Amino acid sequence: MNTIGKIFCISLYGESHGKAVGVVIDGCPAGISLTEEDFAEDLNRRKAGAEGTTTRTESDKPILLSGVFDGHTNGAPIHIAFRNENIRSSDYEQFIDIPRPGHADFSAMMKFQGWQDPRGSGHFSGRVSIGLVAAAVVAKKILNSFSDIVFRTRLLEAGGSRDIDKAVYQAKESGDSIGALVEIRVSGVPAGWGEPFFDTAESIISHYIFAVPAVRGVEFGDGFAAAKMRGSQHNDPFIDLHGRTARNGAGGINGGITNGNDILLRVAVKPASSIASTQNTLDFSRDEMVNLEIHGRHDACIALRGAVVLEAATACALADLALVARAEAPFISNIPWRKS
Repeated sequence: MNTIGKIFCISLYGESHGKAVGVVIDGCPAGISLTEEDFAEDLNRRKAGAEGTTTRTESDKPILLSGVFDGHTNGAPIHIAFRNENIRSSDYEQFIDIPRPGHADFSAMMKFQGWQDPRGSGHFSGRVSIGLVAAAVVAKKILNSFSDIVFRTRLLEAGGSRDIDKAVYQAKESGDSIGALVEIRVSGVPAGWGEPFFDTAESIISHYIFAVPAVRGVEFGDGFAAAKMRGSQHNDPFIDLHGRTARNGAGGINGGITNGNDILLRVAVKPASSIASTQNTLDFSRDEMVNLEIHGRHDACIALRGAVVLEAATACALADLALVARAEAPFISNIPWRKS
């Protein structure tokens, strides 16, 4: 499915070399200010052109087709579209017979029996993630109606190195690609969002995160390091009546519910599958091993442009958690035996 959310629902659509890509947002409250200019900052963070990113550049001008009137959301579904203008579909013709190692070419063909759009990786392209970034612009506005919520996102390392620029340059020069580790910190999230088991805050956020192409893992707080720790090391002692803690090994979530401390997560992003280096792989049309040479315009490090997409996924997840919590609040507050 291409739709997610309980109240703040988003549907991604489009293919990399189709007419357009975009998002339809349902469940957004009316009266939130929204114009095309609001999208510029985050869309610019996603743009190509920097060292190690694809040379394919698009105008990425958001087209607000519905859901906005007189500069404000009007309660109807919001449709945001982006035209595809800079396409070179011929670069992808060979992948029908020779699926790229590590890519969705083969699995997409198996699922859709050859009817999928292979141009520019079709619906599996990172191009489609622009709709998620656009949805997050709306999500962040919703979140800031609850609290002063701040996102801080950064690359911790690329290719296992803290010298990110050098690592990206070396990968590009060698015709290869590298993965990266992205950290997302969200401050100002109130305590009380999320559910104890199947809709824990971590699982909801992770669901959105894993929808972003190239994600291989996510951890919260101490994450996998907790497996080597003692309880005395991992526990977060409280230091004030608001629930603030001396450390944040839980990553801002206890029992599946936000605890008022910073939401802290790290995401592992794999290297791009499309690389200039020759790869020996199977030609499915001849059942023979061949040397695959990939041409076209690709990223040496997806995370350079993908970090803002991961932030966007987190924002959309939190917006839905926030609206669900607000929907529950009137019922909870009217229970006669509720403790004050």
